[in-house]
Amino acid sequence: MKLPSQGSPPSVKKPVSLSVLGNTPSADAPPVVSLVSLGCAKNLVDSEKMLGQLAESGCMLSGDESAADTIVVNTCGFLENSRTEALDILRDLAERKRRGTLRRIVVAGCLVQRDGEKLREWVPEIDALIGVNNRDDVVRAVWRKDRDTALDRFLGDYHAVSPGTPNRWSDLGRVRLTPPHYAYVRISEGCNQKCTFCTIPSIRGPMHSKTPAELVAECRELIADGARELILIGQDTTSYGADLPVSNDAAVRYGGGGLAELLRTLDRECDGARWIRLMYVYPSIFTDDMIDAIASCQRIVKYIDIPLQHINDRVLRSMARRVTRAQTETLLEKLRSRVPGVSIRTTFIVGFPGETEAEFGELEQFVREFGFDAAGAFPYSLEPETPAGRMKEHLPSQVIAERHERLMLAQQPNAFAVAQSHVGATFEVIIDGEQREDERGIIARHAGQAPEVDSVCLLADGEFDAGEYVKVRGVEADDYDIVVRPTRRKLKLA
Repeated sequence: MKLPSQGSPPSVKKPVSLSVLGNTPSADAPPVVSLVSLGCAKNLVDSEKMLGQLAESGCMLSGDESAADTIVVNTCGFLENSRTEALDILRDLAERKRRGTLRRIVVAGCLVQRDGEKLREWVPEIDALIGVNNRDDVVRAVWRKDRDTALDRFLGDYHAVSPGTPNRWSDLGRVRLTPPHYAYVRISEGCNQKCTFCTIPSIRGPMHSKTPAELVAECRELIADGARELILIGQDTTSYGADLPVSNDAAVRYGGGGLAELLRTLDRECDGARWIRLMYVYPSIFTDDMIDAIASCQRIVKYIDIPLQHINDRVLRSMARRVTRAQTETLLEKLRSRVPGVSIRTTFIVGFPGETEAEFGELEQFVREFGFDAAGAFPYSLEPETPAGRMKEHLPSQVIAERHERLMLAQQPNAFAVAQSHVGATFEVIIDGEQREDERGIIARHAGQAPEVDSVCLLADGEFDAGEYVKVRGVEADDYDIVVRPTRRKLKLA
């Protein structure tokens, strides 16, 4: 039986989709750089910012790794499989360097912050290490041209600046790796939640938020660059602004520092953006004011990405999620009743240490009965340095795999029903523009579908440009996806 493809994906290799910028390099020419971005959308923003800095410094950027003399790999270190993927890529690059077809290997991101110089022990050919808090050092790391055996280390702690200080970690000036019509906007960095299974606080540090003024400027730059859909991200978006003083100039100008007021500000200030999408909300601090802002703001799509992780009370306590089943159900009921037409997406962890068959069965039944629009699951990954990693009663891998399959099969009828409910309905989609491999149609998305993680719409007829919003009618459900046709023909100018 076909399993859902709706879960958060594993890290994805994203080479820069650019031709070589510049002339054929000589010995004195600037570096020709290709970048591989692994992991989540938050990591992708770092990759885009580093590319912007490298381009501004005079580097030539290439989407063809074989044409580059320098490769930057922005790594993910969240789960064991992401670390394995990164090391496999680095060892392949090391082989190229030994053959003399690659001059320099620069490694950045979460895996560097996590494992530091151990990476050089595993892959001696690495030339530079850049931690997550030293992103701006990528230019120095890339431009060094000598071939000595020294390792360039950029592994400092987070450069603390008083809250509210502008541009302390700006994401302006990015070379984007997403299609032009949508862009990720990181509203905060780091996390204070301390979930027992998670390594992010130890890698990314405590939460720090951009001010509303900084985010308005960033959104306007992205809109000017062609973005029509803005996707708000952070490790915990519902905590946005908790670290910002209410007396700073941004709060005075925009009326506050919390998520609800930020949504209202972006809704008001971001002319040119049709959709603003909210991801990675945390259930225990999802307030009524936030719900009201989502419901009332025209540009904020009625879509909630809310990773719940589990539903059993004992497992939630063991995970240190600070929320109960009853509180979760109350919140979900509020979302459905107060945000008409809302799409709710979630993810769970299966096989957490000590999870009994009965506790998993409670989760399985909850997923089956609630009817999430989209749901994914992660098999529990043992991370030794986390509190969960030190717990007893770790489950056998075959039990975790079996539960993962069962949970996804429990969600499958819900996902099929969501797709079927759109048949005969008229709604708006944004054109992503890629032909699906089976050629059933051009990929598009309605407001309840986020890029890369959710099902899609397949536009079976009509010629439209990527980034264009089109009224369509659902004509068929294709498992999780929806086959649609436009309600109007696009006029072609002679």
